[in-house]
Amino acid sequence: MARALRERTVVLASGNPGKLAELAQTLSPLGITLRAQAEFGLGAVAEDGLSFVENAIIKARAAAAASGLPAIADDSGLEVDCLQGAPGIHSARYSGGDDAANNDKLLTALGAVAREQRSARYQCVLVYLRHALDPTPLICQGSWEGYILQEARGSNGFGYDPLFYVPQYACTAAELEPQVKNRISHRASASARLLEALRRQTG
Repeated sequence: MARALRERTVVLASGNPGKLAELAQTLSPLGITLRAQAEFGLGAVAEDGLSFVENAIIKARAAAAASGLPAIADDSGLEVDCLQGAPGIHSARYSGGDDAANNDKLLTALGAVAREQRSARYQCVLVYLRHALDPTPLICQGSWEGYILQEARGSNGFGYDPLFYVPQYACTAAELEPQVKNRISHRASASARLLEALRRQTG
């Protein structure tokens, strides 16, 4: 039997207002009101899982428990093939510093590796829980393929976007217009899949 989306208010396990606005717009066709976890007194939780899926579930369970509402959480990051998937789940805290420090560490780790061996992808996992003890989370994943350049280019975006080259557009993610990035990114792909999955549950 399809799991009905009984609550129209859902909490987002994030403190990022941009992410809240973006996902709220994606889910608006379903009449869902998305609220930030901060409204329920919840701050950052320890992301001690071993995968994007585990970390997203950890965050969603905490948000659902704090709010008493269904919850959505995402976990995302960058995988570089020749670094065995690093920085991966540690993307945001790779260097222990800010975005610029993370990018510098990534460039140092890659060194003089040739461009054709610098393949990488952004990954995003979105998890939806009906309640904090939901034993069957809804999991949607999206990825975005590219390469890591040897120097930063562009001023849009955040994270590793200045180094992430998108062959389809012959530029970095940080050189893309925001509306283009929001249409083709890993998070856009995962969000579209989540919308369709929730639509099937409520259909």
